[in-house]
Amino acid sequence: MEHIQPPKISATVITWNEADRIGECLASLAFCDEIVVVDSGSTDATRELAEAAGARVLVRPFDGFRSQKQYAVEQARHDWILSLDADESLDPRLAESIRAEQRRGFAGAAGYRFARSSEYFGRYLRHGNAYPDRKLRLFDRRRGGWRGEREIHETATVDGEVVTLPGDLLHRPFRSFDHQLAKGMQYSRMMAEHAHARGKRASLGKLLLGPAWRFFRGYVLRGGFLDGWPGLVYAYVTAWTARQKTVRLWLLQNGLEPPRGKSAD
Repeated sequence: MEHIQPPKISATVITWNEADRIGECLASLAFCDEIVVVDSGSTDATRELAEAAGARVLVRPFDGFRSQKQYAVEQARHDWILSLDADESLDPRLAESIRAEQRRGFAGAAGYRFARSSEYFGRYLRHGNAYPDRKLRLFDRRRGGWRGEREIHETATVDGEVVTLPGDLLHRPFRSFDHQLAKGMQYSRMMAEHAHARGKRASLGKLLLGPAWRFFRGYVLRGGFLDGWPGLVYAYVTAWTARQKTVRLWLLQNGLEPPRGKSAD
């Protein structure tokens, strides 16, 4: 019987000043057939570390998270894409799940999703809005990719069946509390600009009730309180980010603050 070679995997990662986190990410992708890193002009050692780890490094000015990720997909040599952020890595169980599916030829699926577990001040959150936070990150680019126009909170989609794999995508999103607050400011601005460009408007209900519902849903209904203090702080701060988005949308729709464009961090 003729032996059929399993499909090859191209891992893609976008970066900007990730020297402190890129090593763990790339180490978890070592089983992939190639690693493509698209850098937005780092001023630290990100590119050098990625090259030392065996990645093919490309430099491209940042014009949005979705666009940068799709560009990386298009530069890959193989059709099966495993797309991670630099602050993410595969846990051993997830890595083995992916390798097992690869050995089976990714039969019957156009893409695979898996749970993402975020580290938050010393604890991996396992409840609330933070978990399981499933992401579709492994897909056949002939049937999908980073599509659409949304550049913030972007999602990959495929035409065909999506299978959920066991294991976790480990996520270390914040270097410090100040880093979280800064990212929240940036993300709320980008989300508000996206909404404003599509004609959405801020309202008193969204300002008062939206954040309250987000907190209650995550902390109470989804059990965020089971994660202790980290769960409480996470629920509170992410609800505040939702409030910032509505405030910024109100400023934009009234001409009180101009759009500021896109940023890589």
